Amino acid sequence: MKKIQGPTNNVVIVGAGLAGLSAAMRLAGAGRNVTVIERDAGPGGRAGRISDRGFEFDNGPTVLTMPDLIADAFDCLGENMSDWLTLTPVSPLYRSFYPDGSTLNVYSDAQQMAQEIETVIGAQEAQGYLKYVDFVSDLYKYEMRNFIDRNIDSPFSLVSKDLAKLVAIGGFRKLAPKVEQYLKDSRTQKVFSFQAMYAGLSPYDALAIYAVIAYMDSVAGVFFPEGGMNAVPVAMAAAAAKHGVTFKYDTTVSKVRLQGDRALGVETTDGEFFPADVVVLNPDLPVAYRDLLGVSKWSVNRLKYSPSCYLMLAGSSAKYDHIAHHNIHFGDSWRGVFDELIDSKTLMSDPSVLVTNPTHSDPSLAPDGKEIYYVLFPTPNLDADINWEHEAPRYREHVISTLEQRGYHGFGDSIEVEHITTPQDWSDRGMERGAPFAAAHSFFQTGPFRPANRWGENVVFTGSGTQPGVGVPMVLISGRLAAERITGPDRTYRSRAIR
Repeated sequence: MKKIQGPTNNVVIVGAGLAGLSAAMRLAGAGRNVTVIERDAGPGGRAGRISDRGFEFDNGPTVLTMPDLIADAFDCLGENMSDWLTLTPVSPLYRSFYPDGSTLNVYSDAQQMAQEIETVIGAQEAQGYLKYVDFVSDLYKYEMRNFIDRNIDSPFSLVSKDLAKLVAIGGFRKLAPKVEQYLKDSRTQKVFSFQAMYAGLSPYDALAIYAVIAYMDSVAGVFFPEGGMNAVPVAMAAAAAKHGVTFKYDTTVSKVRLQGDRALGVETTDGEFFPADVVVLNPDLPVAYRDLLGVSKWSVNRLKYSPSCYLMLAGSSAKYDHIAHHNIHFGDSWRGVFDELIDSKTLMSDPSVLVTNPTHSDPSLAPDGKEIYYVLFPTPNLDADINWEHEAPRYREHVISTLEQRGYHGFGDSIEVEHITTPQDWSDRGMERGAPFAAAHSFFQTGPFRPANRWGENVVFTGSGTQPGVGVPMVLISGRLAAERITGPDRTYRSRAIR
């Protein structure tokens, strides 16, 4: 692993997102002087918060998996995560709804899930599911330590016994046919392959190795923090501050001051300069290259991006007893959804959508008797020829009518507070091509082929745009990998997080 050479005592981190905070905690635990500069009023980045008339909305990720990775960051400071953060298991992990009127609850306990599948679909499908769990568990075991949880400087460093094992179990076949090897019913196929969307690919194009995402939530479990998802970065920042990390909020970095390929520090829009031995950049990687480093890099410019999404945050007077915390509503179309979003770059004609109801687990996030709904409709990214300024009002009506057809009766009339995020809004928040899931995880944008997490002599990247990739677990690991570019590898705190 290539380490930053020279002095590394003073580190400036741009961005207080989950990856930046993960790096800050590890660097502080390793004795570095750390300053985090954040343009927003508080920590979180993409895992931010909107407070409006008593409703507390998370405006980023809503699914939290692998909390041991968070505990690992607290461990680096000698802190106990449970002293800072209360996490509750979500059960069922998801409730999936299908056009034929059937529903399937998803549980992390394999035997409980097998029983659910046997009840809803049949015994043979349940046996296939148990074999699928063995497969994704092997994927996780072979991938995590050698391909995800390490800095990769060359594709040749991946050659190992575990690579041979991944090939042998079919990890480099296409995901959809591999899932179909175990699961024969379209309902289970959908609920255990929709995670390919997080990687920016159709399950018909994604490699089977991305079934590891299904392991992370459908096998390892889903959790919800007391106070909402934003409670995670708030707790991480508070622990980091206790251990000497300096936070500068409401401060926007305008550029990294360079001398050749060496960063001297960062400049802010109000003219302040923060000198640094090392600069860690948490903004979206292509944006950081272009806007902060002023560097044009061919391998970054040619990246292809994941689909985007239309997000509606609704504070509502309506309660729906038939739903769970996380709900997936599948349409009749499946392959067609991905063809439209990724190939044709058009809006879904028969949507599959995610509806999260955070107040199902934490009623304190809304006024008494009120509910919060987080409604996510996948859309093409800004490569599509869609003018969201004109499209947004029409699409809002489409979202509401779709929800009402899917069982959320009176949804539109019950909305009291509303916040909309379109692909253009994601772009305005600093996400290249308006893609909150960053660059797609195609083969040549994954692992050693994904943009590296270092540039020049002393600039390190962290976040979903660099290795290992997209999702809360991945960006937490990304923070660790960024810190290790500065401190060198330290396996002391890893055994629990990657068991």
